[in-house]
Amino acid sequence: MARIITFGEIMLRLKSPGQERFFQSPALEATFGGGEANVAVSLAHLGREVSYVTAVPDNPVGRAALSCLRGYGVDVSAVRQEREGRLGIYFFENGSCARPSVVVYDREESCISRCGAGSFDWQRIFEGAHWLHVSGITPAISQAAADATLEAMEAAQGAGLTVSVDLNYRKKLWKYGKSAPEVMVPLMEFCHVVIANEEDIQKSLGIAAPLVDVDSGHLEEESYRQLAERVRELYPTVELVAITLRESHSADSNGWSAVLLGMGGFHRSKKYEIADIVDRVGSGDAFAAGLIYGLQEFPEEERALDFAVAASCLKHTIPGDFNLITKDEVLALMAGGVSGRVQR
Repeated sequence: MARIITFGEIMLRLKSPGQERFFQSPALEATFGGGEANVAVSLAHLGREVSYVTAVPDNPVGRAALSCLRGYGVDVSAVRQEREGRLGIYFFENGSCARPSVVVYDREESCISRCGAGSFDWQRIFEGAHWLHVSGITPAISQAAADATLEAMEAAQGAGLTVSVDLNYRKKLWKYGKSAPEVMVPLMEFCHVVIANEEDIQKSLGIAAPLVDVDSGHLEEESYRQLAERVRELYPTVELVAITLRESHSADSNGWSAVLLGMGGFHRSKKYEIADIVDRVGSGDAFAAGLIYGLQEFPEEERALDFAVAASCLKHTIPGDFNLITKDEVLALMAGGVSGRVQR
């Protein structure tokens, strides 16, 4: 089966224990994560051949990040190991009840932020591949990273790959003098699948969203249909638009569903009420991976959407960035397996 390529930044994740505040105790849990790396690990866990492209420092921390990815079955042969630059870091404080989770970024002068156009041999990387996945996070960290993302997408389209973009608007990252629409709109010329929530579309593409009432029924669905249709109308290469719908009742309890405007019409997924959330970071990436997998695995767009929502629902139960679930576990949830009984 042809490979899937993801391109972005892997970071060191430093999390306070449990639901503690930062430095409430003198400990931080160290793991790795980052949007496109999360997608790569999820796809590898689902049995797909996947390669991750990035740049890391040629030091023990950078090598540990690559070893982590290899351990999950992700090919990292195209990763640049640099003598200069650093591995980006993000600090994570897990919220609870009315207290939201907090993310603090420390990723300036990271290796990938210094890699511009010409840094990667995309023609070689795309040999035997059929899909490229990127996000709006990488173009947000530096102009060089934005240039590298654009080059990757243009080369992928030229090589006949399907290109997906998770818009992933991060207001804390857009600090180098350009707005998100200035950078993201030109990328859409080379995009076939858009993944986002309504804020991502508004802030990344400058598209005004219809008023959305997350507690209503038909009106909500029609609003998201109009938003998805507007994206496809503005960007002719876009074939599918997936929009995730999160209702945040508290840090521990969310409603979770999604819609998809595809080639076969407009689809609405099953809705999950997720209580006692363990870790929601990476759930959007789990959705993206589930959708990429589902679109290749199932002939029906609606089933691909349901697979993506179920996969990302399960991510809320797993600590860390990575969605360490199997296809069978996702299918069991889709079939109604929500009891949580011990599997013996």
